[in-house]
Formats: sequence, C-alpha cells, structure tokens
Amino acid sequence: MKILANDGMATSGVIALEAAGFSVNLTKVPQDQLINYINEHQIDMLLVRSATTARKELIDACPSLKLIGRGGVGMDNIDVEYARNKGIKVINTPDASSHSVAELVFAHLFGMARFLHDSNRNMPLEGDTKFDVLKKAYAGGKELTGKTIGILGFGRIGQATAKIALGNRMKVMAYDPYIKETDLTLKFFDGQKVTFNIKTVSKEEVLKNADFISLHVPKQKEYVISTDEFNMMKNGVSIVNAARGGVINENALIEAIESGKVASAAMDVFENEPKPPIQLLMHPNLSLTPHIGAATKEAQARIGEELAIQIIEHFNKK
Repeated sequence: MKILANDGMATSGVIALEAAGFSVNLTKVPQDQLINYINEHQIDMLLVRSATTARKELIDACPSLKLIGRGGVGMDNIDVEYARNKGIKVINTPDASSHSVAELVFAHLFGMARFLHDSNRNMPLEGDTKFDVLKKAYAGGKELTGKTIGILGFGRIGQATAKIALGNRMKVMAYDPYIKETDLTLKFFDGQKVTFNIKTVSKEEVLKNADFISLHVPKQKEYVISTDEFNMMKNGVSIVNAARGGVINENALIEAIESGKVASAAMDVFENEPKPPIQLLMHPNLSLTPHIGAATKEAQARIGEELAIQIIEHFNKK
C-alpha cells in the first residue's frame, strides 16, 4: 500500500512502515497539485502535519484514499467527520508532541521574564557601544518561581505545561470546560514520583489571578482572548500562545501591550500564517517563533512511530 507523507516523516516511522510492507513517499506536493498527484500515483494513505489540508474537495476527488493521518494533536486542517462518513480512517498522534510544546512555552516564559527576546536582538547591534545602557534596561527581570500560571485548555498539552510549572514551584490555575479535575504525576530521574490534584476553575478566575497565561485550546469561531479578557487580567501579565492562530485577537493584544496591561507576549502561531503582520514581527515586547511547537527531533520521532503503529495495527486487523 502506498503512503504519501506530504509534510515529511521521521526516519524511524518510515523504517517501521517499510518493514511492515508499506511504501512511503516523502515527496512534498503543493496543495494545488495534491489531488492530481494522489490519483496519478493511486495513494492509499495521506499523512499530513499542519501545512497540508485534507478538505471535502480532496476527499471527494481521491477515491483511492483509505486513511488520512495527522502528525500532531489538532485536526482542524482535516474534514474529519466528512472523511469518516466516507469510510476513510482518520488518525492523529495526541500524545507525541505534548512535552515539546510545553517546553517551548517555558522557553518563551523564561526568555520574556529576563528580556532575552529583546536582549538577543540588541546585544549584537549595540552591546559593544551601549553595554551599560542595555544592562540597565534589562535589569528589572522577574522570577517564575512562586508565581501563578493560568492555563486555558487543560488537555494533554495543557497538563504537560502544568507539570513543568509545578516542577518550577509555580501555582497552577487551569480552566477547561470539559475537565473538572485531574491528577498530575511528576516523575523524576531517580524514580521518585509526586502527584498533584488540580481542580479547574472558571476562565474569569484564571484571567484575574494569573501572572502568566498559556493557551492550549483549539481554534474556535470567536476569539478566546480579546479586549474584554485583557481587561480582566492583572497589570503586567505575560501571555503565550502556542496553540492555534486566531485564538487571540492580535490587534487587541497590541493595544493591551501598548497600554501596559500586558508586559510581554509570546506567539508561536498566528492568524495569518505564513505572513504575520509587521506590527507583531517588529514589536519589542513580543517573543516570536515560526510555529515550531512540535518541531523537536524527539517529538517528530514519536509522531512518526505513533503513526506507524496505528497504521500497521489498522491494516493488520483487516
């Protein structure tokens, strides 16, 4: 059976699939040529990450497809129910990238707390001529330890973020309309374990009390954070969005930063990818990455291996 991994696949996943008798094609086909390519090569399975979409038009036009796989958690780039109604198996890898995204959240949080995002821009330009000026400018950093992190969306990635926060001795407040409470177990290098019971609270309570806020929610019809939500927050709050572009009103975010309500914000995802607006890209209070939450070698290996296991198990049942 033929598999097109259109957004790439880790070598370990490819090896596992080929050992099981599948043919894996790593060609990167442009979206507007994808239907023709799938039909011409009689592709049985399409594997995507975030770059490629599998919408109704493609599903209807490609009768050879038996499975669509998403390397990652969210599947908003696939018409999932429509595909399943057409008899196509749809899979994803909800666990594989959680820790990688959570680590990126804290990379941004630690960086913003000590102005690293701005210092790394200015030191190469002015470090030799304005060292003392920059030293003074970046001297008012703050520690994360002992502060409150608010997590909006307490699924796998939100919980992975909470574990890192707990390890850093932060107070965790979480909101999720579908989760009332959960036990989080921190496992240490020497085999010790500590379990914390986290009860979720209202969104308003999180917004009013958090020193740092991290979003882990799917894309929705309305903004999750806009002007009203910013007004509820503490003055000087810091925010990270490594979830989906469009869950934060970016114009309202800039206004909140300019007013001093928000001290700094980090964004890994944007409403208008791959062309974020210049006012975001150039703002000194923004820490930015180009949608790399799951882009670690370890996560990509886990994603490839999880996809391979699911594919092999699915077709072995037949």
